[in-house]
Amino acid sequence: MPLPLDAVRAIDREVAPRVAVLVPCHNEAPTVAAVVADFRRALPSATVYVYDNRSTDDTARVAAAAGAVVRKEPWAGKGNVVRRMFADVDADVYLLVDGDGTYAPGAAQGMIDLLLRDELDMVVAARRSVFLDAHRRGHAFGNRLFNGLYKAVFGPEFRDIFSGYRAFSRRFVKSFPAMSRGFEIETEMSVHASQLRLPVAEIEAEYGARPAGSTSKLNTFRDAFRISRMMLLLYKDIRPARFFGYVATVLAGAAVGLGLPLVETFLETGLVPRFPTAILVTGLLVLSGIAVTCGLILDSVARGRLEQKRLAYLALGTRRAD
Repeated sequence: MPLPLDAVRAIDREVAPRVAVLVPCHNEAPTVAAVVADFRRALPSATVYVYDNRSTDDTARVAAAAGAVVRKEPWAGKGNVVRRMFADVDADVYLLVDGDGTYAPGAAQGMIDLLLRDELDMVVAARRSVFLDAHRRGHAFGNRLFNGLYKAVFGPEFRDIFSGYRAFSRRFVKSFPAMSRGFEIETEMSVHASQLRLPVAEIEAEYGARPAGSTSKLNTFRDAFRISRMMLLLYKDIRPARFFGYVATVLAGAAVGLGLPLVETFLETGLVPRFPTAILVTGLLVLSGIAVTCGLILDSVARGRLEQKRLAYLALGTRRAD
């Protein structure tokens, strides 16, 4: 006979959860040893996993010497590393943190306690000073711009969608599709939580500068383009009726703007003197109708995919619910 839910939760509180600290790394030999040591001190019972992503320095050796479980991911890009980590590592609670030493280990226990106490699926450590100084002015401006755009498009759940410091439930990790390849993976995580309306929370945490000898892997314009593309694709996938509705409106508006002078001329003279323009207007109206049709069809598909995601999430159950 299965135990009542209250009894299961009581057992959960008595049995320490298995915590995995996940550290994706690419050429982080100057910082990874300190990151591993700091998180082992902050979370003594946790297992620290360092996934080496095609490093050309001694990242793997240094991490292993510091006490981490070291594995390799041959596909380049943070998104590929996160997908591999989420697939391979089995735990009750997951803590994702960058290997560059910019995130405060002291916030880790509070994030995990909040996740377990409130039965959340994700806790994001919003970086306290990131909007003031993100190491580069372009990054600071980009953070403001994309966070504002995210709130307008997907919802107000997050203040810092690019934070790489997050705690997850097992249910989130094992139901998250992780389709991104690079640094846009944090945006995908946030959108996934917003789309499924998962229980999430944010706390503030210190965000420091990289230690001397460590170099950033971010590229302002390249990563901004990738994040913009990811947000556009996710918006199309999640809300196709609106997306294609906007496209249809633009096409119909262009058709009306070009067609009104033709209609006025025809009413005055009974002639249509500019046939190429008339053909273009007709084509634009046809494309507008196709866009509306695509939006309606894909909206039904998106609803079916959302149901599948939700069912996959629910099928995993809560921590040690079995």
